[in-house]
Amino acid sequence: MLQPSRTKYRKQFRGRMRGNSQGNLVAFGEYGLKAMTCGWITSNQIEAARRAIAHATKRNGRIWIRIFPDKPFTQKGAGAPLGAGKGDVKGYVAVIRPGRILFEVTGITEPEAHEALRLAAAKLPVITKVVNRK
Repeated sequence: MLQPSRTKYRKQFRGRMRGNSQGNLVAFGEYGLKAMTCGWITSNQIEAARRAIAHATKRNGRIWIRIFPDKPFTQKGAGAPLGAGKGDVKGYVAVIRPGRILFEVTGITEPEAHEALRLAAAKLPVITKVVNRK
């Protein structure tokens, strides 16, 4: 799974997801998967979506992953009492805002690209749409 090789601080605040994304253009491939809502996408979900695209395209073409999970999220143990401090780091997430391009593909036909990105979207917790390069 994706995670940072090292971080300056072990734990982060949760933060707020306000506003729209800056990475909102298809920059590398011909077709992209664009987020329409905000949310957190875990490293496991990114990997599941990547594998869905690779399987649907039969590993033809080229895939770009435009997001990286660099925010740690924590979870307390099952029996931890209230007031016992912040929990241990459980995994890493990518913060997604509306307009963000999540994945890009090229080198395959348009129907194949739409189907592959549709299958990848089913693995993600945000509402998405398939967009073409302008």
